[in-house]
Amino acid sequence: MTDCAAVSYQGHVQGVGFRATCRIISRGYEVFGYVRNLPDGSVELEAEGCRSEIEAFLTKIRESALSRFIHSEQVTWSSCQSRYKTFEIRHG
Repeated sequence: MTDCAAVSYQGHVQGVGFRATCRIISRGYEVFGYVRNLPDGSVELEAEGCRSEIEAFLTKIRESALSRFIHSEQVTWSSCQSRYKTFEIRHG
């Protein structure tokens, strides 16, 4: 089993390079999953991997230039089967 974090970011998180920056940051960690914009203006991120790697990845996002756009963040942890082979930007 793998750890999985489902994250919802609210704020001014669309149209500011949020998804592209998350993808770039992901390259420094052993995390797999996706990031995508949602119709309500929030951004959804799902990351799989070792919990410590995911936590470090999410911390790096919080400490990046993106932090000024994030007003709130909700993280839900679960165990999951490995479903992803990369970290990608999803559209729609």
